[in-house]
Amino acid sequence: MTSLYEKRPWLKNYPEWVPDDLDITPDTALGDFVQSARQKPEAPAVFYFDNELSYGELDRYSDSLSAAFKDLGFDRNDRIILVLQNVPQFLIATYAAWKLGCIVVPLNPMYKEDELTYFCRDSGSKAFVTLEEVAKGLDLAFLKKTPVREVITTSSLDFLPRSAHPPKMLEGMKKSPIPGTLDMLDLLERYKGRKVEDRGLTREDIAYLTYTSGTTGPPKGAMNTHGNIAFNARVYQAMQKIDEKDVVLGAAPLFHVTGEVAHLAIAALAGIPVVLFYRFDPEEALRLIEKWKVTVTVASITVYIALMNHPDIKTRNLSGFHKAYSGGAPVSEAVVNQFEKLTGLYLYNVYGMTETNSPSHITPWGKRAPVDKESGALSVGVPVPNCVMKIMDLEEGTVELAPGEVGEIVDSGPILVPGYWQKPEETRHAIREGWLYTGDVGKMDQDGWFYLVDRKKDMIVASGYKVWPRDVEDVLYQHPAVKEAAVVGVPDPYRGETVKAFLALKDGMEDRVSPEEIIAFCRKRMAAYKYPRRVEIVTEIPKTLTGKFLRRSLRERKSEDR
Repeated sequence: MTSLYEKRPWLKNYPEWVPDDLDITPDTALGDFVQSARQKPEAPAVFYFDNELSYGELDRYSDSLSAAFKDLGFDRNDRIILVLQNVPQFLIATYAAWKLGCIVVPLNPMYKEDELTYFCRDSGSKAFVTLEEVAKGLDLAFLKKTPVREVITTSSLDFLPRSAHPPKMLEGMKKSPIPGTLDMLDLLERYKGRKVEDRGLTREDIAYLTYTSGTTGPPKGAMNTHGNIAFNARVYQAMQKIDEKDVVLGAAPLFHVTGEVAHLAIAALAGIPVVLFYRFDPEEALRLIEKWKVTVTVASITVYIALMNHPDIKTRNLSGFHKAYSGGAPVSEAVVNQFEKLTGLYLYNVYGMTETNSPSHITPWGKRAPVDKESGALSVGVPVPNCVMKIMDLEEGTVELAPGEVGEIVDSGPILVPGYWQKPEETRHAIREGWLYTGDVGKMDQDGWFYLVDRKKDMIVASGYKVWPRDVEDVLYQHPAVKEAAVVGVPDPYRGETVKAFLALKDGMEDRVSPEEIIAFCRKRMAAYKYPRRVEIVTEIPKTLTGKFLRRSLRERKSEDR
């Protein structure tokens, strides 16, 4: 008997231009880029601050670096680590590695020696490509204890005009090659005009090892294949109605799956430019949205909160920016309404994981996500084409739940990675008979819209009652003074756990709002077991580079309630 989920009730919510199923083609992530470079070599591929690189230039640079990689002794399936910010060199190194059949391992530039040692050893990477300023902050001797044989460094200034004043974000930086390393610009010059023979990559070849904590345990390298990346680029193309007139804002880090797929892969597929500006800064983002006439991005909700609270948002021309998508964390309807009231832009929801190569659920462009009447949660969208998603019981994960019932979200389809790098046990735990158990708790309504409740591990049990942090955060965002809100469970001698809220307030509100007022505000709006008993007002809520709140850090923080 066909289950309700296998009937895909969400298909009726697809716009007319989105098919129920996309064609599974032999295209690869590399093939999409190469095709765009050959078809439109003069078209802009990257806007880096105020400078431009064409598809032809990017193709030639990556050819040269690929030839250099080969002469350095690297070959098919070797891993190459990239520790870079959002700079053109990320694209050059990625396409160069792929042209040689190598696997890219993108890592957070904030990692320190011990963390990097783990990733180098776990991936078995032979090359380490990084920025000069990152290398200067490390003792590169740690690499001697890893399989890494070659270190290549590059400057964030390398693809900017030397005669021009550097962007505000890069003021004070100077190109300063690191002794004992190879300089990328030197390699590009030495290998100019050279290339390697076609390696004949297939959809099954691994494009990235993107490290994630996954559903459990220490970081694991999700094996994002060329087929995964190419397919989900087409998902974004269909669901966001991407065409040759679009311009992508590179708001998410390129080392994150959102940057890999929602920025780089979709740009390569459509042959359109991506705007890069080192790392996210709201002032620079707003300037470049206006300058380059940005139309689309996918970013964390904290990015939009930062934009909303920057004074330039009232003066910049954002008229073309009509495909603003938020992913990575639950989005409050209150924040969406505030952003739309201020800018006229509706924030579309998208939801996915590293293991699903970014989107598994998305709000199609032109549609408005419904709000769950029971919880007030804004829908994260509908499942993407070719896929079946289910809600399973939280205890064993073996029983399908009816619409409206809360359980674990499980995913299937061509979006799923084949597993984790050299971790068969962790793969079997997360992916069972073709179904990814996400660790996220949610539900589906009768019309096929999905709602994210929270992560299983973030659930709070107060006096025996289950409290989901997002439910409390949604109410907190309704308070006019709240800029950011993060809720965690903390030990309580009477209730076992109690709800604690960390708040960052809007400018000028720090001395005008007390924790007692916030608690009273919440008490009027939610059940007695659910409202926060403790409130701590902070300057800024700690978060990852991808904008997710660091709940573990908040739980471990020494109490400074006031």
